[in-house]
Amino acid sequence: MDKLWNILPADTREVRALQASLGINEFLCRILVQRGVQTFDQARSFFRPQLADLHDPWLMKDMDKAVERILLARQRQEKILVYGDYDVDGTTAVACVFQFLRKCCPPEKIDFYIPHRYREGYGISRLGIDHAHAGGFTLVISLDCGIKSADLIAYAGSLGIDFIVCDHHLPDAELPQAAAILNPKQQGCPYPYKELCGCGVGFKLITALAESLGFGAEEALQYLDLVAIAIAADIVSVDGENRVLSYYGLKKVNENPNSGIRALIQLSELRKELKMVNLVFMIAPRVNAAGRMDDARKVVHLFTAPSLEEALSYASQLHADNTDRKEADSNTTEEALAILEKDAGHTGRRSTVLYQPHWHKGVVGIVASRLIERYYRPTIILTRSGEVIAGSARSVNGFNVYEAIHACREHLLGYGGHFAAAGITLLPEKVEDFARSFEMTVAATIQPQSLRPELIIDTELPFDAIRPGFYKILEQMQPFGPGNTQPVFVARRLMDKGSRIVKEHHIRFSLQQGSLQADGIGFGLAAKFALLQAGTPVDVVFTLEENEWNNIKTLQLKVIDLAPSQDGPEVRRPEAHH
Repeated sequence: MDKLWNILPADTREVRALQASLGINEFLCRILVQRGVQTFDQARSFFRPQLADLHDPWLMKDMDKAVERILLARQRQEKILVYGDYDVDGTTAVACVFQFLRKCCPPEKIDFYIPHRYREGYGISRLGIDHAHAGGFTLVISLDCGIKSADLIAYAGSLGIDFIVCDHHLPDAELPQAAAILNPKQQGCPYPYKELCGCGVGFKLITALAESLGFGAEEALQYLDLVAIAIAADIVSVDGENRVLSYYGLKKVNENPNSGIRALIQLSELRKELKMVNLVFMIAPRVNAAGRMDDARKVVHLFTAPSLEEALSYASQLHADNTDRKEADSNTTEEALAILEKDAGHTGRRSTVLYQPHWHKGVVGIVASRLIERYYRPTIILTRSGEVIAGSARSVNGFNVYEAIHACREHLLGYGGHFAAAGITLLPEKVEDFARSFEMTVAATIQPQSLRPELIIDTELPFDAIRPGFYKILEQMQPFGPGNTQPVFVARRLMDKGSRIVKEHHIRFSLQQGSLQADGIGFGLAAKFALLQAGTPVDVVFTLEENEWNNIKTLQLKVIDLAPSQDGPEVRRPEAHH
């Protein structure tokens, strides 16, 4: 499906003022202005993040109460259970806090708990609280969950168990009756940065604890590699404090990672310097696969392993889980696409809802995302889970899938989620009614522009600006992620100079603009090869990357899209090609 190209605006006067201040080219200044960098000082803190820029953990509401309660438990030798979600953010948070507490409390008094994805579901579970009670734990520290568990935390209280909730999800009107709640998004919390992930909140807790115990700063900073992985995997903004945390976390990942991360890097065969994109696409899937396919406890064992040998045994289990996940993902996606292709009426619909009882519950969310890549519309994939049907929803740009599901709640047993993704459960006999109701709701409320993927472009970039010095500064804008995405460019009126199809699906580009030539690669773009063969100018959207061949490094375009050249406004709709 063709994408809507949208070039971001930037105030020309601000761009010129920044250029005069920094002495770098206008294209870089345009990108910086779009990211809120307007002065020399702002540029310095953007390009040179400092640990000194991290906010004081004591600014977080209830931090004093949380630290006081942990120190009391330490003094009384109470048993403390570190409880976290089964995804990357939850397991890294548990690994951080669990390891820290074992250094400052009697190790035999500290344990951790990760709920089983299918037996217990997301967040605090009754099973988990009963486990804590049976084990004699009187303090539970929940990480990446708990803010919406008022009833279960009240139940824990009736058993004599206190909770410290460390979460980053939006709180409901009713907060849990906990000993302390650490969440920058809660009302009345003066903490300046609101976009920490769950592991980030846990990191702030151990930073305050380290200070109270008179430890050096390094005692908490050693966990920044885990924090960086959580930031990358949880798709939170990589701006403000998260930029500092991920910058130094990546530095640690590359220079001195913990044994578990080192083992994952070894098994992933990553040879180059790791960037956020490697954490997102190579490390995070292996960590998430444990919870999807089996039991996520092994992730905490991996990240807390005392030696590389022990870590490698856990990493190989995650590697195997990820292989199983990929196979289930691939098979389910193929089956789902085949069902849609046989359904003549599906092209007229505004949503996709598919159900097969044998599909693996651990991959339904991934498969929903895969279908959106092909048919850009809100998608729900359902499978059998015991006596009920369970599934995951994924949305498209600008459409609130949670609200659409909420409007169809009469057909559901339960649901939860947010704007872009949600989960549902329903009875088998309600699947067809729900699918009809969901389609009616989506068709009545979705805007036409939400049914077409949007390609956000930072700036036009002529070939004469693509130089090693330009790329070097571009790389200093790392780490990239939401809030600071990798810059995307468009070059106009390019002529083909011998591009060719490689491995059936991809294009190896050779393009010319005026007297200058540039090479590139475009994955999955072979269907658009005819545009190059037409002999007429094309516009190309791309990112820049370094290509290394025979120890020689050259810059190349990583092409995202191409269309026939057309001059015109900055928001353009490429012609349809089939």
